[in-house]
Amino acid sequence: MWSGPRNISTALMRSWGNRPDTFVSDEPLYAHYLQQTGIDHPGAAEVIAGHEPDWNKVVAWLTGPIPDGKPVFFQKQMAHHLLPRIDRAWLGLVSNAFLIRDPREMLASLVKVLPHPTVQDTGLPQQVEIFEWVRRRGDTIPPVVDARDVLEDPRTTLAMLCDALGVPFLDAMLSWPAGRRSSDGVWAKYWYANVEKSTSFQRPTVSREPFPAQLEGLLQECVPYYETLYEHRLRRPGEAEER
Repeated sequence: MWSGPRNISTALMRSWGNRPDTFVSDEPLYAHYLQQTGIDHPGAAEVIAGHEPDWNKVVAWLTGPIPDGKPVFFQKQMAHHLLPRIDRAWLGLVSNAFLIRDPREMLASLVKVLPHPTVQDTGLPQQVEIFEWVRRRGDTIPPVVDARDVLEDPRTTLAMLCDALGVPFLDAMLSWPAGRRSSDGVWAKYWYANVEKSTSFQRPTVSREPFPAQLEGLLQECVPYYETLYEHRLRRPGEAEER
């Protein structure tokens, strides 16, 4: 599941992690990303020390036997963690899906953790690049889900996603126990405060806070990438094509 930050990706990981047939992995390329870029993220040194920074070893694990003998392996990935130097061939060995969110909502949340985000930090350019790679190699359109669709109608949206991926939908995906998981990355204490309190997907709310003026330029950079992916999102039966 290729996502960007603040896209309800951790809640979606909780959803899949609550399935009895699924093993989940939390951003397995994060340590490599931080080690190679030197970017100043909360707890960066701790992440590099506590997780595998060698992308070759990570990819071998992601494409090897599924841990715990489970039949489904859900891999929560931040698209920008897939740095250009990482060979893309392994993407052909997994089923790729994409999670997007309206960039206005995403940026308003991201700036609270990263005070000066760039378009690269959003993962949107990388999501489009990965999407196009998968589409060209597989001659098919990989599934795209929008965060708002998941929040507004989780049962229908997740059922469509499961169908697109060839796995059965389970009611267990609609709720989960609160708290932290052993599968969470060591960065959970910096990023997961809200999801640790959650027990299900929450209906979307309208923020009363004004959109940060300093992010207007970045928002305009993000919109074309988002719209490219939104065009291919899974739509509920009878839904109009236009936004």
